Amino acid sequence: MAAESWIRCWGWGRRCPARPGLPGPGPGPTTPLLILLLLGPVAADITDGNSEHLKREHSLIKPYQGVGSSSMPLWDFQGSTILTSQYVRLTPDERSKEGSIWNHQPCFLKDWEMHVHFKVHGAGKKNLHGDGIALWYTRDRLMPGPVFGSKDNFHGLAIFLDTYPNDETMERVFPYISVMVNNGSLSYDHSKDGRWTELAGCTADFRNRDHDTFLAVRYSRGRLTVMTDLEDKNEWKNCIDITGVRLPTGYYFGASAGTGDLSDNHDIISMKLFQLMVEHTPDEENIDWTKIEPSVNFLKSPKDNVDDPTGNFRSGPLTGWRVFLLLLCALLGIIVCAVVGAVVFQKRQERNKRFY
Repeated sequence: MAAESWIRCWGWGRRCPARPGLPGPGPGPTTPLLILLLLGPVAADITDGNSEHLKREHSLIKPYQGVGSSSMPLWDFQGSTILTSQYVRLTPDERSKEGSIWNHQPCFLKDWEMHVHFKVHGAGKKNLHGDGIALWYTRDRLMPGPVFGSKDNFHGLAIFLDTYPNDETMERVFPYISVMVNNGSLSYDHSKDGRWTELAGCTADFRNRDHDTFLAVRYSRGRLTVMTDLEDKNEWKNCIDITGVRLPTGYYFGASAGTGDLSDNHDIISMKLFQLMVEHTPDEENIDWTKIEPSVNFLKSPKDNVDDPTGNFRSGPLTGWRVFLLLLCALLGIIVCAVVGAVVFQKRQERNKRFY
């Protein structure tokens, strides 16, 4: 059965059947054999969403305990956050509100996957709503601030579910999901919707839906994947997939939201963390994962991603795309020189023929 769940969850884009009330269709009688033949050892890298992989100490699941109080087992909340029997409301549909919820326990898993059941809704029409939700895996917790209700210059990972376009000049369709990795040196620029510190993003129409909306964040062996299920089709849709991401262990999971002049209800229904069963090399096992600095290899260390007023990054190490651009420019230069040399040579040959 585990292999069947794996292929239904990810191989065919089906949402995990472990979610209550949302099972995928049953496989045919030949499915288990095909899965074993086709996938084999690959299945070990994928969670099946079953309870054996669920880490309850890092999960927020109904029925909630502590309804009507200011705290609950394993989770703390602050600001405008209220706990009901059906959802955790980070902000009501009111102006100038901030709220967050944070797990008590630091996470020491090297490979994990978080499934988030959420809802963003309100009375505002068109662009008259805001601001959105942020999902966090960070060093610090319960620290309010200007970034969707939490602190700026954070250490760790943030996934922003942004519903309001502050920069009308940018060619983006909102709501918009983006990812940011920070080692404390970067500041999220709300006026530019975080464009200069964004690693990747996608448009995602999750606001005011009449059905359940889900988001999955997977981190394994340096690969960060974000997927959405927003169409009520019981299918995951790719949103973000980047490699070279380095995140330490021992950080905290949380969610926050904020409103300004515009507002929305920002609700978290559940947050389920699954452990990914992944084998690591002896060298990887010997690393002190708590000492790793949050970074992204394919760009630069986040401390180098400092934008200037023109929107360009200041000088940093020649890595990733900088090396690629330099090699491309060098190749183009060689080609241009070769063409120019050939033309000059041909003209000289024609000139010499006139004297024969």
